Amino acid sequence: MEYQIGDIVRTKKVHPCGSKLWEITRVGVDFKLKCQGCGHVIMIPREKALKMITKLEERKEQDSNVSNIEES
Repeated sequence: MEYQIGDIVRTKKVHPCGSKLWEITRVGVDFKLKCQGCGHVIMIPREKALKMITKLEERKEQDSNVSNIEES
């Protein structure tokens, strides 16, 4: 599954603050995740992140209303 910046995902293990929900803030060779419970930020290798993510909770909505720039 392809993940995008801004997606909210559920993990297998509970964070010490009690939350299982994380926001993806960086995607690439490493994933940067922000805990939705306490705001703690972690960076982990892509392979490990894909193993720990169980479910995509919320997909960030794409902006379909892109404003057109008018040329004068």
